[in-house]
Amino acid sequence: MPWHTRRGVDLWRTIQCAEGEAGLTEQNSLSGVKVMVIDDSNTIRRSAEIFLLQAGCTVILAEDGFDALSKITDHQPDLVFVDIMMPRLDGYQTCALIKKNARFHTMPVVMLSSKDGLFDRARGRMVGSDQYLTKPFTKESLLKAVANHVARGVA
Repeated sequence: MPWHTRRGVDLWRTIQCAEGEAGLTEQNSLSGVKVMVIDDSNTIRRSAEIFLLQAGCTVILAEDGFDALSKITDHQPDLVFVDIMMPRLDGYQTCALIKKNARFHTMPVVMLSSKDGLFDRARGRMVGSDQYLTKPFTKESLLKAVANHVARGVA
């Protein structure tokens, strides 16, 4: 287990002791779900990683769409969070490529953006995104998005 994953597990156990049984239910419901976070911001990637690790998810990080496409093939995540505005291959293009691939077209893709306009949401839907989450996101909104897709039997 990589050091950062191990540290996240230890942190989660510490939080569990403080929260009691209510936290265990949340962790168990998302335990083992593979989630990819694609964002060019190290801060956003690490924040999402911490929240997801605390909930028991397996986390795969990517800096941009090109990095993500090879990792999707290697790791086959259950759910992908992708930032809209990234260099080289933006979130819309990345989502469209995932959804056009016969092997991954059913993979849920949640768009992440600091933009909250109707046009941005509509454009996300046009390329096949399943949900739209506005940054800055909270731990609760991130985990709720994962839980919604797990509940649908996708993950």
